[in-house]
Amino acid sequence: MSALASAFMKWELLLLMGILSTSTATELPLWNGDMPGRGADQPETTTSGPGNNVLLIHNVSVPSLSFFPAPDNGTPNPIVIVCPGGGYGVLAYDLEGTEVAEWLNSIGVSAAILKYRVPKNRAGALQDAQRSVQLVREKATEWNIDPKRVGMLGFSAGGHLTASCSNSANRPDFTVLVYPAYLFKEGGVVLVDEIKVDEKTPPAFIVQAQDDLPYYRSSLAYSVALDAKGVPVELHLFAKGGHGYGLRPSARPVSGWPKLCERWMVEMGFLDDQ
Repeated sequence: MSALASAFMKWELLLLMGILSTSTATELPLWNGDMPGRGADQPETTTSGPGNNVLLIHNVSVPSLSFFPAPDNGTPNPIVIVCPGGGYGVLAYDLEGTEVAEWLNSIGVSAAILKYRVPKNRAGALQDAQRSVQLVREKATEWNIDPKRVGMLGFSAGGHLTASCSNSANRPDFTVLVYPAYLFKEGGVVLVDEIKVDEKTPPAFIVQAQDDLPYYRSSLAYSVALDAKGVPVELHLFAKGGHGYGLRPSARPVSGWPKLCERWMVEMGFLDDQ
């Protein structure tokens, strides 16, 4: 049995035992009447994505953070803020949200899913991401988390949001970018101007497939920018895999990224070896 198959069997077993469950989440608003910027023009709704196997959230005006605690092991846990993708138009809330929180819990990491403002509201989304980092650190004692091991994990547009937040006032301590989008200038592998990497940018673990043609240079551009500033970066570029796979298993090697990410977190000191 492969390590990947074993990991997913462990994850499924925990779900069946009830140790992991989306019902254990605590949702709290990011803002208490002091939200900067604007919300959506239409009421919030949910729909099913392609094949009816992805839950999509539309028109977010009340951004929130849903906390999924990892099992108490006697010491404060690391935490990862999860930023679902969706092109800044919707949020793929299960594929790139709740399923990711369940995996993180299974490896001893608490999770907080960020429901940020959409559609077409990058400024509001960044404000929400920055506030989420601040809020998580404020809740460190209550949530039994280590305020110095606060990560952020983003998919596609959520990867762009993660990179943006990582180079702003409220930064996480480490980041995971999975098929990030919108990070390179057309025609090359140069990072977009609005993201300014410096020596304080947190370390990154990046996953992308080369056949993700509209976006794969985002990972190259961000990796090059991090390397130029001496920021630790681990890039996994797979030949095939496309876009939007989350962490649902398949026969392609890119499906092994969760185990690679777990080992990276251990090696970097963000996760205790289990």
